Amino acid sequence: MTVSARLETREAELLEEMARAEGSDRSTLIKAVLRRGLREMRLERAAEGFRRQEVTLSRAAEMAGVSQWDFFALTENQQSNLHYDVDELAADLDALAAK
Repeated sequence: MTVSARLETREAELLEEMARAEGSDRSTLIKAVLRRGLREMRLERAAEGFRRQEVTLSRAAEMAGVSQWDFFALTENQQSNLHYDVDELAADLDALAAK
């Protein structure tokens, strides 16, 4: 799939500079930057939902596309409290037992 976007002149110049520094072409760099940005945005969205207690730890990890351990490790500097109750533990244990 091809996607196009309009960039500011300085943004396009930065892409060219970065591509040269990385030894890649502009298209490859754009894909790498987009993937990194999407991964970061998914994590931020999941972390915000978890902080607001709108989603559970397991759901937040799923939203971020990482394991629960990785999610907690990636968000530990954001001072997320582990609001994880006995019912959630029981549900997670049941899910593990079903696998």
